[in-house]
Amino acid sequence: MQVRIYRLSKNAMQSGRANTKRWVLEFEQTAARQVEPLMGWTSSRDTRQQLRLWFDSEEEAVAYARKYNYMYTVDRPIERNFQPKAYADNFKHGRLGRWTH
Repeated sequence: MQVRIYRLSKNAMQSGRANTKRWVLEFEQTAARQVEPLMGWTSSRDTRQQLRLWFDSEEEAVAYARKYNYMYTVDRPIERNFQPKAYADNFKHGRLGRWTH
């Protein structure tokens, strides 16, 4: 059984960073999805695909995968390079770019 361990990225719709500290273990898809002919819904016989396990650290998630003999891949997040800026920097005297209205 193949699992994927990763950390969720920041939600693009909000400025908050909720749920970005915890690690997620998800099972990979093992059965193909089918389209139900009457209603057109998508279904699958694989119910583990709906399961999402949350862990406080990467080590806990890896230990869980090893305990149950799951093959796992770890996707490490790319760290943000955040440089705080002040609004007053837009009006600095030695500013490199032009300031126009």
